Amino acid sequence: MRVGKQVSISFGSEERPESLLPSRRPLYTTDRGAAYLGDSVELLTGLPDNSVDLVFTSPPYALHFKKEYGNVSKDDYVGWFLPFARQIHRVLAHDGSFVLNIGGSYNKGEPTRSLYHFRLILALVDEVGFHLAQECFWYNPAKMPMPAEWVTVRRVRIKDAVEYVWWLAKTPHPRANNRNVLKPYSADMIRLNQRGVRATRRPSGHNITDKFDQLDPGGAIPGNMIEPSETDDLLRFGNNAANDPYTKRCKAAGIKIHPARFPSALPDFFIRLLTNEGSLVVDPFAGSNTTGAVAETLGRRWIAIEISPEYLEASRFRFE
Repeated sequence: MRVGKQVSISFGSEERPESLLPSRRPLYTTDRGAAYLGDSVELLTGLPDNSVDLVFTSPPYALHFKKEYGNVSKDDYVGWFLPFARQIHRVLAHDGSFVLNIGGSYNKGEPTRSLYHFRLILALVDEVGFHLAQECFWYNPAKMPMPAEWVTVRRVRIKDAVEYVWWLAKTPHPRANNRNVLKPYSADMIRLNQRGVRATRRPSGHNITDKFDQLDPGGAIPGNMIEPSETDDLLRFGNNAANDPYTKRCKAAGIKIHPARFPSALPDFFIRLLTNEGSLVVDPFAGSNTTGAVAETLGRRWIAIEISPEYLEASRFRFE
């Protein structure tokens, strides 16, 4: 991380991230990125049209109880988020993507689920003009059994374990390459390849040819569904790391740790899937700036925006 003298890094025809916001001074910069303190709508408004390859973010959820980092009520959530969404749509490149991690919530006072996040995805498509490329699910084994009244006291509900990760785009054909996120073949697939299969037609109507068992170079295509029984096929990441460098440095410095961090593996997957080296990644609700740190590691440029000075200041630790 640069503190003091600014070092110029050349990206060929690619601009330095801070050059896209010439009227605003970042809180800090790195070799590939810039972190800004302020309101996301205001800062996004300053970015040029079609200048961003990927927006990856996790805004505050509409939970039935208040969090210290702030969250909007379920009734107001769609109206609150749409100004951000319209700016995100404007700044995205034609083949760019918007990946939104958002969790569900219970309705206050009763064991029924809110539909706020479904109303949001409908508004993003119907009102803003996004296309829903694919819905993915993040399995988070660290989620607490909440609300306690329904899960651990009355025992009438089970623990939440997944969160939605919606992949949206300006076009039905955004840039993507699943070869960049291939995973190792399962033991069953390797055995099938060695044994071979005979041509057949499944009851579902799918034709299985005698070439079905041939493994492509590089690995297997990952799935979007997250189930504990199929861990080889899943994005299975916890967010409760207590010994990572960021957490250790926050503790040593006496700085509050961001309470709603997502794991680095989550942005890592989508950055590799949806961008190329040198692409620009933006997180308008950066928090502890996990997205920027992962983008830096993967050779992407990045812009982080966060309204809390304490959280953004502590995010410097990710780049030490």
